[in-house]
Amino acid sequence: MIGYYNYTTILTYLSLLSALLGTHAAFCGYYVNALICLLFCGMFDSFDGIVARTKKDRTEEEKKFGIQIDSLVDMYSFGIFPVIIGYSMGLTSPLWFCVMALYSICAVSRLGYFNVVEEMRQQQTTEKRKYYQGLPVTMASGIFPLIYLLSRWTSFENMVYIYGSVLAIVAVAFVVDFKVVKPGLKGVLGLVVIGLFILIGLMSLS
Repeated sequence: MIGYYNYTTILTYLSLLSALLGTHAAFCGYYVNALICLLFCGMFDSFDGIVARTKKDRTEEEKKFGIQIDSLVDMYSFGIFPVIIGYSMGLTSPLWFCVMALYSICAVSRLGYFNVVEEMRQQQTTEKRKYYQGLPVTMASGIFPLIYLLSRWTSFENMVYIYGSVLAIVAVAFVVDFKVVKPGLKGVLGLVVIGLFILIGLMSLS
C-alpha cells in the first residue's frame, strides 16, 4: 500500500474525519454540531505532534510524510471547513464569497510558507521553535466556536455577519508578520481546557 501507516498519524486522520463529519452537519443545518467538530479538529491537532515524537525509530521518509499529511489535513480542517460552516449559515452573497475566498487563500499561503520556512530552519538548527509568524491556522478551531458562543445574545442574522467579519479578520492575521508564542505542553493543556469550556457552552445550545 502507498503511504506510511503507524500510530503517529492516527490523530491527524481523526482531525480530518471530524472535519468531514462537521461538513455533513453544517450542510444539514446543525451549525452547533459542526462547530463542535471544529473544536475536536483543534484538539486532535494539538496532540498529533506530541504523539508523533514518541516514536523514536521513525525514518526520515516517515517524518516528512507525517508533516505533509498534517499540513494537508490542516488546510481542510482549518482553511476550508470554517468557510463551509459560514456558507451553510447563509454567507452566500458575492461579497461574502470574496471574504471566504480571501480566508482560504490566506490559509493555504500561510501553510505553504510555514512549511518552507520550517524546513529551512530545521536544516540550520535543532532548536525547537519558540514563536510562530502570524496566526497559526489551527487557532481557527477555537476562534469560530467561541465567536458563535459569544454572539448568541444577538439575532441569528447578526451572528452570521459577526462570523463572516471574523473570517476576514482571521484571514489577515494568518499572513500579517507578527510573533505568536508557541505553547509548550502546559500551554497546549491550557488551550484544551479552554476548548472544553467552549465545548460545554456549545453543547448547552444544542
